[in-house]
Amino acid sequence: MTAPAAAPAALDLAPAPGAARTSRMVLAQTAYEVRGTLRNGEQLLLTLIIPVVLLLLFGGTSLLDLGPGPRVGFLAPGVLALAVMSTAFTGQAIGTGFERRYGVLKRLGATPLPRAGLIAAKTLTVVLVEALQAVVIGAVAFAMGWHPHGDPVSALLLLLLGTAAFSGFGLLMAGTLRAEATLAAANLVYVLLLAVGGVVFPLDRFPGGVRSALELLPISALADGLRRVLQDGAAFPGGPLLVLAVWAVAGLALAARFFRWE
Repeated sequence: MTAPAAAPAALDLAPAPGAARTSRMVLAQTAYEVRGTLRNGEQLLLTLIIPVVLLLLFGGTSLLDLGPGPRVGFLAPGVLALAVMSTAFTGQAIGTGFERRYGVLKRLGATPLPRAGLIAAKTLTVVLVEALQAVVIGAVAFAMGWHPHGDPVSALLLLLLGTAAFSGFGLLMAGTLRAEATLAAANLVYVLLLAVGGVVFPLDRFPGGVRSALELLPISALADGLRRVLQDGAAFPGGPLLVLAVWAVAGLALAARFFRWE
């Protein structure tokens, strides 16, 4: 005589409320931020179109005297530095400033996503957009005859420190000024640093005292450091790395102290 079959276990349909894992929330917010950036025509103009146009314009013509050597060898590192600034500083400052004005940050603060998670998502967004910029700019520069060489680890370290420096001051601006003031100030800084930051205009064209001061700017340090690595083959450009590290620490510390979410 066989034993009766066991009754099937009851299916538990009771609700189990609770927040998703923080990592999952951060990835979801990152995907949202990246889609929003890539769908924004003004952001694409700032982050991709302007750097590529500058590379093509000054690399394919003799409008500027860029010194000996291939023109693209000087321009490509500077345009990469400009791309980092456009994403980590200008784009992030403007986007975050208007999110703060319209109460988006306040509403996100009421969700299970912690503030540290939101900052992590925005940081990941910046890094992913910068990776896309590097691919596009690198492809255009390669097509123009660019042949970079040098230590890729040093170049990556320069890019990460530059991102941290520009992100800190971008968030500081977005978290302390009104959105309209942030828009004006961020664009003004972008134009000024493009003009005097060694991106497309060599700093040796300026007088000695002015040049020494301009070399302390984060955009100048990033562009100069990338040229030393990718053009000259330097392994560890200590001066530019130190300048960027100081700016990064100062910017992130000030943003953490003065940023207002509402």
